[in-house]
Amino acid sequence: MLKFEKRNEKLIPRSKFFLRLVKYFFIALGIIAISLLIGIFGYKQFEGMSLVDAFLNSAMLMGGMGQIDTLHTEVGKVFAGAYALYCGFVVIISIGVFLVPIFHRFLHHFHLEGEFKKNES
Repeated sequence: MLKFEKRNEKLIPRSKFFLRLVKYFFIALGIIAISLLIGIFGYKQFEGMSLVDAFLNSAMLMGGMGQIDTLHTEVGKVFAGAYALYCGFVVIISIGVFLVPIFHRFLHHFHLEGEFKKNES
């Protein structure tokens, strides 16, 4: 996995930090893309929707807007409910993955600043 600098190491330069941020953005995007494919497959399999309709329903659920088409099968309704709950977690996890480098840099910066002040005394 991608490593972060340790407590006693300097902050990485901004250019490397932005590259790290881009990497984590693409990891979060990958999680969302895989989840979208799961939704497309489920709607296609359980409701017999076309690819475009399955994509639309999956994307709308993942985006928090809700269902577009009326569901006709019991198993499709159960899938849609489970997928909606899953999408809520995926969005939270994806945001967390993207924010990890920012949060780490913020904490690392203040840790180093605290070390500098401690050594000054």
